[in-house]
Amino acid sequence: MKIFDTHTHVISPDTATYPTDPIGGHQSEWSQKRPVEAGGLLKAIDEAGIAKAVVVQASTVYGHDNRYVVDTVRANPSRFVGVYSIDALAPDAVEQIDHWQAQGLSGFRLFTTGSTMPGQSDWLGHKDSFTAWAHAEKLGIPVCLQMTMEGLPALRALLERFPAVRVLLDHCARPDLSDGTPFTASQALFDMAVFPGVYLKLTNRTLTAATAGKSTPQDFLARTIDTFGAGRIAWGSNFPAAEGTLPTLVAAAHEALSSLSHDDQAIIFSGTAATIYPGLSGNGKHG
Repeated sequence: MKIFDTHTHVISPDTATYPTDPIGGHQSEWSQKRPVEAGGLLKAIDEAGIAKAVVVQASTVYGHDNRYVVDTVRANPSRFVGVYSIDALAPDAVEQIDHWQAQGLSGFRLFTTGSTMPGQSDWLGHKDSFTAWAHAEKLGIPVCLQMTMEGLPALRALLERFPAVRVLLDHCARPDLSDGTPFTASQALFDMAVFPGVYLKLTNRTLTAATAGKSTPQDFLARTIDTFGAGRIAWGSNFPAAEGTLPTLVAAAHEALSSLSHDDQAIIFSGTAATIYPGLSGNGKHG
């Protein structure tokens, strides 16, 4: 089965060329404990049987300086597609988008929560970000969102204003799944299915969360597919932020998805990703 990994990171050992400037003010622990540089990621995806991977800007290391993602993709354009980070509130947000797209990257990421920024930032949906969202809508640029469930009301307001934008929710917006089926505590996430441009990034972090309390990955996947359809779900490993080797993470994902039909597994492991980022299937330079 063809696999496209939609969520990987790279960390360079060359801090002179690529200095750290993390969002949140301090570098994430995972990037210090288990950094993987571009060559290491290429080796890892080969070992894991992954055809291609999306290299997502490590915001907790480099902030909005996306040069290492650019250089990683340029060194291996047949295997990697890149996603950059921007400051959506900046007066030059549109210029940032145009710059990184011109460097060969395929969509941007907005980082509103994470290991160095616990909680949900309140700037998501601020009017100063409207020009960036409008630009993404106009050019068909996918937006990757690192956020929590608390940010969903702001996202709903954005999508009502910019309905054609495609949004990929990192880690499925970090839902609390411990109450088990029908996952009432996460109803706000399932309610987002009314917006056709909302896609879910099903990472190993989410699959782990789906083992908490009364939840099982099988129950969560059944509810999610019933609500969104497999065509709006894309798998990502979160390597190396996620602990473990990439082959181990792939094996865990296969096990979690084993209850699904072969067709649904194929869509989640590669089909949806190719829809969001056409460069994965060779159908365009940019996603």
